[in-house]
Amino acid sequence: MRVMHFVLTVIGGPDSRALDASVLDAAMLALGEAGASHAAPVWLDPGIACDIPIESAMPKSAEAAVRERLAGAHLDLAVLPVEGRRKALLVADMESTIIAEELLDELADFLGIRPQIAEITARSMAGELDFEPAIKERVRLLAGLPAETLERARASMTLNPGARTLVQTMRAQGAHTALVSGGFTHFTEDVRARCGFHEAHGNRLMVADGALSGEVGEPILGPPAKRETLESLCAEHGLTAQDTCAVGDGSNDVAMVEVAGLGVAYRAKSVLREAAPICIDHGDLTALLYLQGYRRDEFRS
Repeated sequence: MRVMHFVLTVIGGPDSRALDASVLDAAMLALGEAGASHAAPVWLDPGIACDIPIESAMPKSAEAAVRERLAGAHLDLAVLPVEGRRKALLVADMESTIIAEELLDELADFLGIRPQIAEITARSMAGELDFEPAIKERVRLLAGLPAETLERARASMTLNPGARTLVQTMRAQGAHTALVSGGFTHFTEDVRARCGFHEAHGNRLMVADGALSGEVGEPILGPPAKRETLESLCAEHGLTAQDTCAVGDGSNDVAMVEVAGLGVAYRAKSVLREAAPICIDHGDLTALLYLQGYRRDEFRS
C-alpha cells in the first residue's frame, strides 16, 4: 500500500449532517483533477468529519481545488501533513473562542455603556486599534464599577460548544493545555477550572475600595506576550512550535496562531482569517480534534 504523506480533513457542523458520500465523491474528483492521488475515505465521525489520505506535490493547490468544488457547502476543510499531526501543546484564547462572551462588553452593561465599549472592542479585535491602549481605554470607562459585578459577569460566562471536550481529550493524550487571554484573571481561573486547562494567563483588573479603579495591572498581556507564552511553554516541555495547536478569533491572536504548527482561526475576524492557515467557520471546537485525526470515540469530556 502506498504511503500517503498528507490528509484532507472535511468537517461539517455538529448539527448539520452536511457531510455525506456525495460530498466526499466531489472532493475526491477535485483532488484527481488537481493531480493528487488519494486513498479511501476514513470516517472520524460519520456525517460530521472524514479524512481522505492524499499524496500531492502541491498539497495547498489540492486543498484549493477541493475548496472551490465544495464552495457554498457548510463545511470546513484543510490539507495537513500526516507526520506530527497530533499536537502536544494547546494554547487557546478565551473570549469569543473558549467562551462566547467579550467580558468587558458584559461589564459595560452594568453601567449602561455597552455600545461605547463594544465599539472599542470590535475595532481592537479587527486590528484597527492597538491592543494595549484599547484595553486601557475600556477599563478606564469602567472605573467605579462595584467589584461584586465581576461575580455576576463570571456567573454568566458560557463555554462555546466543544471547549471542554477539546481540552479534556488533548489532556487525556498527554498534551499540555494553556489558556492565554488578553482578558482578566477574575475570569480566566474560572474558565481554566471548567475546561480543565493545566494553566491560565491573563491581565489583572485593579480593584480599590470595593470598586474597579479603572486601571490594568502591569505588565499587560497582549499579542506579543501570547506568542512568547507559547514559545516559553515549548521550551519548558521540550517541544517545537510544530508540536503546538493555537486557536483564537481576533487580531491579538495573530502572532501565536502564525507560529503554531496547527494555527486555527475560530469564527474569526477578517484580520486573523487572513493570517491563519486554517479557519473553522462551521464546526465547533471539536473541529480542532478532527484536524489532529481524533475519532469521536476518543473524545473525553
